[in-house]
Amino acid sequence: MISLELLIESIVKPLVDYPEDIVIEEKEEAKKLVYHLTVNEADVGKVIGKNGRIAKAIRTIVYSAKTEKQKRVYLDIM
Repeated sequence: MISLELLIESIVKPLVDYPEDIVIEEKEEAKKLVYHLTVNEADVGKVIGKNGRIAKAIRTIVYSAKTEKQKRVYLDIM
């Protein structure tokens, strides 16, 4: 089973100009896993996309991924 952090990174890395600035933090709560994605300030627009379309697509993929802990998964783009 692929790690969700690796999944997020593999999706975001080709979109940005500064892949070395990608930071993904995992926070586990009672019934959910929250991933905080931080990218370079110049790349934020590329990750969010026009009207949030790219961000919505990334979230759809991440939300549908299975986790070992059977918790809901959320992605916040900082």
